[in-house]
Amino acid sequence: MEFLTGTGLAVAAGLNAYIPLLVLGLAGRFLDFVELPAAWAWLENPWVLGILAVLLVIEIVADKVPVVDTVNDWIQTVVRPAAGGIAFGTGAGSATAVVSDPESFFTSGSWIPVAVGVALALGTHLVKMLARPVLNATTAGFAAPVVSTAEDVSSVALSIAALLLPVLVLLGLGGLITFAVVTVRRRRVAARTE
Repeated sequence: MEFLTGTGLAVAAGLNAYIPLLVLGLAGRFLDFVELPAAWAWLENPWVLGILAVLLVIEIVADKVPVVDTVNDWIQTVVRPAAGGIAFGTGAGSATAVVSDPESFFTSGSWIPVAVGVALALGTHLVKMLARPVLNATTAGFAAPVVSTAEDVSSVALSIAALLLPVLVLLGLGGLITFAVVTVRRRRVAARTE
């Protein structure tokens, strides 16, 4: 279950870096049944929650505007995978946030959950980043707010499902994969008819 929780949070971070971190911080702070690992407890800090909320608002606005969304995606190429590593490490119950001895960090395997989260978020982010300019070009930018809203809703749903009922993450991932396959097929058909 911890793997599913971490996976859902990391994939959600690939869609929007700040949603899963904010959900984790708020859940750890206000829900008795969510206890973040000690090394990740900083996510519950009111200042961190406030900063995440401000960054989330900026990302939501930037991601709705054609061309600005593409620039934002380039900037987020570092942020989203990092957030995915943090989210997976937190969701998987890892205690790897503080590295006092880098040699023991790598020899103990403590880096593995963070690396898995980075890879999951990066993969999700790259699909999003590559699809967005195509969608903007083929729809004259009208798709940007619609697709961005769908991504934000998916990120919230995956984050909440990962915390409350991790088995639902499998359904969410299946839905995202199905959506991606259908979108690619439609683009190929549209390209052939042009």
